[in-house]
Amino acid sequence: MSDPQIVLSAILVVTLILQALLPGMRVLIVTAGAGLACLAATLLGVAGTGSILAQVPWDVLVILVTLGLLSQLFAESRLFDRLAVAATRLSGAAPAKLLLVFAVAMYLASGIVNNLTALVLVLPVLHVLLKLGGSNQRYVSWTLGVLLVACNLGGAATPIGDFPAILLLGGGNMEFGAYLLRAAPATALGLVLLLAIVHLVVRPASGIADDPLSARITGAVMEALHRRVRLRCRILIPAALALGAMVVAWLALPRSWGITPELVCWLGAGGALLACWRRGEGIVRRGIDAEAVLFLLSLFVMVGAVSRTGLFHDVAGALTAMPVSPELQLVVFLVIGGVLTGLFSAGPSMAALLEVAESLATTLPGEAVYVGLALAVCAGSSLFLTAATAGPLAQALTERAELRDVDDQPLRFGFVDFLPVGLLSFVLILAVALAYSLWALGSG
Repeated sequence: MSDPQIVLSAILVVTLILQALLPGMRVLIVTAGAGLACLAATLLGVAGTGSILAQVPWDVLVILVTLGLLSQLFAESRLFDRLAVAATRLSGAAPAKLLLVFAVAMYLASGIVNNLTALVLVLPVLHVLLKLGGSNQRYVSWTLGVLLVACNLGGAATPIGDFPAILLLGGGNMEFGAYLLRAAPATALGLVLLLAIVHLVVRPASGIADDPLSARITGAVMEALHRRVRLRCRILIPAALALGAMVVAWLALPRSWGITPELVCWLGAGGALLACWRRGEGIVRRGIDAEAVLFLLSLFVMVGAVSRTGLFHDVAGALTAMPVSPELQLVVFLVIGGVLTGLFSAGPSMAALLEVAESLATTLPGEAVYVGLALAVCAGSSLFLTAATAGPLAQALTERAELRDVDDQPLRFGFVDFLPVGLLSFVLILAVALAYSLWALGSG
């Protein structure tokens, strides 16, 4: 490795480790790391700040911002409140069914809107149900843990569900329909396997009495609490129409027209916000997640600085030069991607690994590499509570809910509580990723 490669990769790795260890300071740490990377790249003669900024995938940031605003519209429409009540009604408030129904609901919701938004609105409803149902620590840990993993799988199921998939869509690595056709069945299979093992083998609800009368009372309380919550159709209809039009545009518009995914997002979300008039203006003013934008911008800057040293190209060359079959090369890459994601979270890992994936895709089928990488990143983001995008948020919301068991002992949801769910989910989802990629290699 050359001196610039050592220095800039060290800045990237140290920054990622610090932001993982200190999640409450992650934006400041990553922003400082980006500034230091630009300074080092300039002094070492790698590239100036202007050229590094010119390589930032602004299209991806546009997609993230506009989809976030569209998610805010769905939240304002009270859609998720009604979804939570419908899930309660469908499960009959029975502990075993409750876990399954809420997991499927969050999987579907996370494929359409930002999973953080969905979690903020749905999790408080689930907390009320856990309080009313007389939960224990094991049931709370597995229920909330499976819910987080379902969010990760739902985000990976569609090109607009989470950052790794959005990066593939915005970068032009895969088209909307091609990704959806391949990733959705694979993630659905991962969810089915996880729920089957949890329901039939782990059985977290086995220690809770399944009392039909208690379940009916719980359902009645939930209905009463949300009796006055009505869908705001004036907001929901424009948001739903805009999302539908965007999906049609992504699927149907030919590339030769030059209407890119980020332009579709810009126009679709802008039209929905305009239709909501003053409420749309309010959402634009307060709904942009500046923290996420600054974090990802700084991350792209650091990765771009390392990329200019040629390190990622060298890594890809070393990987393809391994004296093993292409199938095994891809397996090694996906396993490394999953482990790195578990340590550093999905955003940094996907941004750093994508250039290596692009090199591999020159000799291997692109769908096997890119969809396999998205699934491997999903597996890694499900390994630890800190790696999941919504993990720290779920932990904080659960602490505020002050859940207690029948003996009035506090119920937690922290790193250790999530770990059994994370280990099981990591193995299952990574196995699905490897199986899909090997199948795609064979069929390609």
